[in-house]
Amino acid sequence: PQTNLTGCIAGLLVGTLDVVLDSSARVAPYRILLQTADSQVYWNIACGSSRKEITEHWDWLESNLLQTISIFDNDEDVITFVKGKISGIIAEEKRLKQGEEQEEDSGKFREAELKMRRLFGMPEEEKLVNYYSCSYWKGRVPRQGWVYLSINHLCFYSFLLGKEVTLVIPWMEVTQLEKNATLVFPESIRVSTRHTEHYFSMFLNINDTFKLMEQLANIAMRQLLDNEAFAADRSLPKPCKTLKNVSTLKRDFDARAKNERYRAMFRLTQDERLDGHTDCTLWTPFAKMHIVGQLFISNNYICFSSREEDLCQLIIPLREVSIVEKADSSSVLPCPVSISTKNKMTFLFANLKDREFLVQRISDFLQRTPDSSWFDTSPPSLIGSSVCQSYLTLFGPQNHISQSEFLLSSAVPSKQSRGPGTQSVCMYRTSRTRELVLNGIPECLRGELWLLFSGAQNELATHPGYYGDLVEQAMGMCSLATDEIERDLHRSMPEHRAFQNETGIAALRRVLTAYAHRNPGIGYCQAMNIVTSVLLLYCTEEQAFWLLVALCERMLPDYYNTRVVGALVDQGVFEDLTRSSLPQLYEHMQELGVISTISLSWFLTLFLSVMPFDSAVLLVDCFFYEGIKVIFQVALTVLLDNMDALLSSSDEGEAMTVLGRYLDNVVNKQTVAPPIPHLHAVLTSGDEPPPEIDIFDLIKSSYEKFGSLSSDVIEQMRFKQRLKVIQSLEDTAKRSVVRAMMTESAFSIEELEELYCLFKSKHMTSCYWGSSSSAAERHDPSLPYLEQYRIDPVQFSQLFSALAPWVCGGHTTTLSSRLFRLLDQNQDQLVNFKEFITGLSGMYHGDMTEKLKLLYKLHLPPALSPQEAESALEATHFFTEDEPEGCLTFFHLCAVTEVKDYRYYLRMWAKEKEPKKETIKDLPRMNQEQFIEFCKTLYNMFSEDPSEQELYHAIATVASLLLRIGEVGKKFGNGGKMQETTSQTLPISAEQEEEPDEGTSGEALLCQALADAQLEPAVLQTSDEENKDDTESSYSVVSSGSLLCEDIAHDTVLIGAEQRQGSTLDVDWSITFEQVLASLLTEPVLVEYFERKMDIQAKMATCKAQRVVERQVSSPSEQELMHHST
Repeated sequence: PQTNLTGCIAGLLVGTLDVVLDSSARVAPYRILLQTADSQVYWNIACGSSRKEITEHWDWLESNLLQTISIFDNDEDVITFVKGKISGIIAEEKRLKQGEEQEEDSGKFREAELKMRRLFGMPEEEKLVNYYSCSYWKGRVPRQGWVYLSINHLCFYSFLLGKEVTLVIPWMEVTQLEKNATLVFPESIRVSTRHTEHYFSMFLNINDTFKLMEQLANIAMRQLLDNEAFAADRSLPKPCKTLKNVSTLKRDFDARAKNERYRAMFRLTQDERLDGHTDCTLWTPFAKMHIVGQLFISNNYICFSSREEDLCQLIIPLREVSIVEKADSSSVLPCPVSISTKNKMTFLFANLKDREFLVQRISDFLQRTPDSSWFDTSPPSLIGSSVCQSYLTLFGPQNHISQSEFLLSSAVPSKQSRGPGTQSVCMYRTSRTRELVLNGIPECLRGELWLLFSGAQNELATHPGYYGDLVEQAMGMCSLATDEIERDLHRSMPEHRAFQNETGIAALRRVLTAYAHRNPGIGYCQAMNIVTSVLLLYCTEEQAFWLLVALCERMLPDYYNTRVVGALVDQGVFEDLTRSSLPQLYEHMQELGVISTISLSWFLTLFLSVMPFDSAVLLVDCFFYEGIKVIFQVALTVLLDNMDALLSSSDEGEAMTVLGRYLDNVVNKQTVAPPIPHLHAVLTSGDEPPPEIDIFDLIKSSYEKFGSLSSDVIEQMRFKQRLKVIQSLEDTAKRSVVRAMMTESAFSIEELEELYCLFKSKHMTSCYWGSSSSAAERHDPSLPYLEQYRIDPVQFSQLFSALAPWVCGGHTTTLSSRLFRLLDQNQDQLVNFKEFITGLSGMYHGDMTEKLKLLYKLHLPPALSPQEAESALEATHFFTEDEPEGCLTFFHLCAVTEVKDYRYYLRMWAKEKEPKKETIKDLPRMNQEQFIEFCKTLYNMFSEDPSEQELYHAIATVASLLLRIGEVGKKFGNGGKMQETTSQTLPISAEQEEEPDEGTSGEALLCQALADAQLEPAVLQTSDEENKDDTESSYSVVSSGSLLCEDIAHDTVLIGAEQRQGSTLDVDWSITFEQVLASLLTEPVLVEYFERKMDIQAKMATCKAQRVVERQVSSPSEQELMHHST
């Protein structure tokens, strides 16, 4: 049977293409053929050995191909597209199948990586992760090609019918990544940036591609958030059977994805790495049955999870394992393995496929695991005995729920079975355990179970003495975090007796300060004090510290950093959940702007700041067991219970009052202590008290109505929101920087925004393509936004060459290095955005005096390096003049004068500390060699100007004039007298006679320097007509006598030469900036040049039009740049 597509696809077929999706070379009984109406030639599009198989091929063609080709206007485009698409699919299929069947041969992948670098100008530092055949939609026309996914960029290339499509998208610019299917775009991936959207479709395996894109985008967002570059896993083990054309990085990403899922499933630390997993069964003594699931082995744990969700979960730390042995196999219990712990518990696993290998692997890990007896969990003596007990036992009553009832009904081993002085670290987590947690944990078990559920117990056991060391190290240290902690200490649960005295306050201070010292990236954030104070009520200080670590670093990731990114992400997730679950209420609350207001306080404090304590602590119980999903469930239930009142609210205040009164009256009827009402409840109670809501009913209702919400769905929604939130924060940072710089520069808002984007791009490029400095040195989140991003000399030179108005040809890199050294005031080899704009604004928007002052400074230390001006040391007395006699400083004054009132000295000291505005009189003097470098720079600046010849004439005249001014100045001495005679020396003209042994040497030096600096050697004129020509070259101007340098002496110093024979530099010669300015003002063409308004828009447009990716440093000029930067 054959199916013709003549009704769907028509066109002139010029040949026969046999393309099959089956790897078999035989002629299949079922085929899908493509035929035109006027031709007898068929194209074999697909084939199958059964009707079912060919139907599957047809269904794929219908959903992915037929809808697409209907948009083409002519048959030729249809043919080209179908041919390219089918060929690409087969190439991809063959590549994957060969990789599964054959041994490693990475030649094809290396070839693809080299092709990517050639097509997109990537350096070697840019590593390709994987590449896929797909179609890119340009307008309504798909372009078949290849998408290359590298660490930092998404690239696409297509070349069909002479049309080339090249696309490069940095992952850091991606604002949204979605997988969707529409009528216009079949199953596709949409990649959105701030300005455009890109669609890619027709992937052979779209799920695999999308997961990899998600991982790469996540890494880019982490770079924006923490400035941490991607680091490949060097310890990744080699697979026993490697895949062809699969890069090491792709295996690395696959391993990372598995590790992240494994750690999230069992609440393990970030350094835990999954070694492998296998199917098995676990015998559960409490249920008297075998449960089917998977066994996971990592470097520190053996974990089990049932196939049926929430049926059973188990975590066994390897440090607690005493015996691993193979049990007797039987038909009922095939291939069993018994694992015994030091707490006399035994776990029986069966139906293991490779029991021998598994036992050997566990034994290998056990040999590398320290004995648990080595760990000493005793509290450090320096803190005191109060850390050995929770503060609730000192200041609060006990919950009346029976501990024995809880233990008998659950899978938590009792203390009798654990032995005296030990803590349970292994427990079965079942659906029954969840029911017990929802009904409330006894207060005497609360701290212990929080440690177990969060995984903090394992960190506590494996880090003995760590907390005490942190407390000792942080003691007495002052920082921004400690200041904020001190400010918030007395705001932490002030209604509770435990924090109404110095004992509780001191414990809270130690825990928060220790964590700020452990994790300076987070330091301290408001709301941490509220959560930590609750932890201290049920745990010792050390236990509370490790619970805080689990909260901040695993359970609530990025919640408490400087920009509360995690909380903002979950706020976006909550809005999406509200939109899908309560659409009518969502629209109304968005109009009022309530959701963003309430969600931050709810999530950051886990409802502890908005509910009575006895009720909120039950939510914390559920949170430690279930994770963030229970907070979302309860939040949605609160909105649902108040829907009618919220819909009738007319403004934000009214809606907030409704929710506030509701939450204030959520009570725990099982508690024995009288509830402490919030101040909000007292102030808004009114005459009629609102009805009470039982916290147990609220939790039960949240599971009934929103319990289907899964952790996987939340993580997927978090990824989507993380892109949006971080990019929004970056936009906010940009606006803050622009506002701050508006008062310090003359650039417009639009210009500053473009410059910020270019500067930030350079900074991020240096982070992921390597730099001489680490990411931590280059990025300090505690600094203001405009000082956070910084660039090194190489990136600065690239931006200077592209944007600066003073382009000096080959001299540009030298000028750039000098400006960098001038701006780098702290000499850390990094320049921030504020410093960069300061330099650039002076060149573009300063008046003539400001521009010349900047140019003048570029030829003095520190801008002029010792290598560029070897005689700078000889002229140091020009810049460090001795104090005139009789001039006393403030400190001298204090020593020799009569005793003054202390306020007088405070005023004097404050006056000394006030920054003085620099004037032209404050600028140091310029010696002869620096002056020659100054003239060389001016000569190069004029090389491409329309008034080039007039400028050369003018600068030659000014240079000659300044040389004579310097010579005359020597006669009056280099001091205060020189400044007094400035006006007298200015009238000296170039034609004035001078002694032959004074000025000639300096003029010869300048002549030779200018001749060396010229871009192209000029030909000396010979004929009379040429001598009369007004457009003579600058070289002939210098050589024709204006500087009297016809004969260059043997002892002339050659600027830039490695050897200096018979140096004749005059160390007594110098000039001031005032003299330079006055001399330049005598030449109208120079005045017009420096007063000319420069437009940066054209240069920024050119810079943006360049490829986003910089080509690898290889050209001689760039090598020279690297030399100058060092």
